[in-house]
Amino acid sequence: MQTYDIVIVGGGPAGLAAALAARENGVADILILEREDRLGGILNQCIHNGFGLHTFQEELTGPEYAARYIEKVEELQIPYKLQTMVLNIMPNKRVAAMNREDGLFEVQAKAVILAMGCRERPRGALNIPGFRPAGIYTAGTAQRLVNIEGFLPGRKIVILGSGDIGLIMARRLTLEGARVQAVVEILPKSGGLQRNIVQCLEDFDIPLLLRHTVVDIKGRERVSGVTVSAVDEQGKPIPGTGQEYDCDTLLLSVGLIPENELTRELGARMDPATHGPVVNEKLETTIPGVFACGNVLHVHGLVDSVSEEAAEAGKNAAVSIKQTEERRLTCIICPKGCSLRVRLEAGRVTLVEGNHCKRGAQYAEKEVTNPTRTVTTIIPVRGGREKMLSVKTRTDIPKAKVQACMRALKNVTAEAPVQIGNVILADVAETGVDIIATKEISEI
Repeated sequence: MQTYDIVIVGGGPAGLAAALAARENGVADILILEREDRLGGILNQCIHNGFGLHTFQEELTGPEYAARYIEKVEELQIPYKLQTMVLNIMPNKRVAAMNREDGLFEVQAKAVILAMGCRERPRGALNIPGFRPAGIYTAGTAQRLVNIEGFLPGRKIVILGSGDIGLIMARRLTLEGARVQAVVEILPKSGGLQRNIVQCLEDFDIPLLLRHTVVDIKGRERVSGVTVSAVDEQGKPIPGTGQEYDCDTLLLSVGLIPENELTRELGARMDPATHGPVVNEKLETTIPGVFACGNVLHVHGLVDSVSEEAAEAGKNAAVSIKQTEERRLTCIICPKGCSLRVRLEAGRVTLVEGNHCKRGAQYAEKEVTNPTRTVTTIIPVRGGREKMLSVKTRTDIPKAKVQACMRALKNVTAEAPVQIGNVILADVAETGVDIIATKEISEI
């Protein structure tokens, strides 16, 4: 099994920025795992401009923005695996994945960065009545069909939800010859940027219906129309306000959800407000050495913000690697003498392997953080029936104090009679531990 300093799950804008920041902060052994057939993530299908104003101080399309990062990754020869699905991430940072070339494989990481992005809410989350005909797509799926596959999903279209991707697809479909009947928004205000309302709707005279929603979908085999109704302040349809729209396609642009199935299975604590993992100021999850950034953490409005946050995660992961060390120990709890592998991260034990019992794991953690020993030896006795008395420390003392303890006993002599447990020397070597007799010796 191969070992890497950092494994990054996701090769989109977050994963790429995290990889570059980690390399810039001194980590050379990095692996990016990406499920698509190219790096860049969602940016590859976002052919519209508006990206990079903060990061590069110029306006780029999605593929152009991604290319800036991909070129650096290639230049620095950061390895990556495409068409690779990550199946499981374990708390010890072992990552299980699968692809056609390697089959099912595992890699061991010292740190993992979660950068899986987000997904769109499906129709099932909306509870719209009607059959399940063809012609219902999320806006992102339609974007991929048009911009990557070259397929126009419909000719007469209604869009439910006015998030940025819905607004952008209203323009994109219009430019490709489709007729967008309306963009329907249940809230009193659009969820998209004002610039997108202007350039995607107003420029093409596409109506934006605020405080409206789709209440019914017509058609069995294919969408043939939808019913749009006004809603009250609670978002409930107002009777008698329904309006029929003849269409063959309904696009859903009703929000994004962080892609966190792997995070939940890992056991990281989740934030119910963001639907992403709980992280500290270093963007580290509740699983030590596992970091999260970008839309997997919370949905961002700008890709520039994703890149900035991901760079911070990559830097922090690199710092954590420098604070990581591994040790090999032989367990001395019992005669079996198990060979132990112990990992320390920022002074905390995060992995113990090779032990065959819980006592072995407890020994390993104590041995690498606070090693102690019991000292047993002999000292002379005056006036006793035997010349030497066996003694020991009442409890363990720090391993580093063992030699000091022996030096302190060098000139100590006991006086007979001696009972087992008698204190021979108090607070040996300033450890707070007494030296006691372990043998009974009577007077001559």
